[in-house]
Amino acid sequence: MDFTTITDYWQLSDLLKASFSLLVGMLLGAERELKDKAAGLRTITLICLGSTLFTLLSYKLGMGDSEDATRIASYVVSGIGFLGAGVIFKDAFSINGLTTASIIWIAAAIGMSIGFGQFYTALTFLACSFFIIHLGGFVNKHLLTMISLKRIEIQIDKIHYKSKPEIETNIKMFCKQIELKQLHELNGIIILNYECKAYTKKIHLLEDYLVYNTKIQSFKM
Repeated sequence: MDFTTITDYWQLSDLLKASFSLLVGMLLGAERELKDKAAGLRTITLICLGSTLFTLLSYKLGMGDSEDATRIASYVVSGIGFLGAGVIFKDAFSINGLTTASIIWIAAAIGMSIGFGQFYTALTFLACSFFIIHLGGFVNKHLLTMISLKRIEIQIDKIHYKSKPEIETNIKMFCKQIELKQLHELNGIIILNYECKAYTKKIHLLEDYLVYNTKIQSFKM
């Protein structure tokens, strides 16, 4: 093996790219780690580093007669989707993990831009990512989203079953729409499962109603 040839391909900029990719991956990963998400510090850091490495290899091996510097890197775009899909799961009426999957996607994209030496581009999109991660929830909650889909399970004593219409009427005060999905009885307890489109600003009032209603034995929301 010609080690001289291998050494010729090594550049100081490669070490800079690896270090920068490590830092970016740790920043994005730490944010997920602090929120105790499925993909945390190690996962997202390795994704960012891996994307940078594949891009470096693609660029170096594609140089020369072929001039194809994107052959390997192009597969990172499709391949990273499998990792993102692994952190998405459905829970009742909600879907969790979409933000983490998106961060995995942007971490790979930033890692690729670092691999190609586009440091300013990487920094710009890193800053944009942190902006939307930290401020997106506030904007979504206070300016955009007015309705939240909630699944409510209410348990009442059988003797209070006639209070069901009253409970539903009161819940409608906090919701745009309420629909009974399931009703069953267990050991003298009536269990009601509702799907509600609750007004975001009234959710705390809905919670107070459910907590302090003496006819409701227990509830889940």
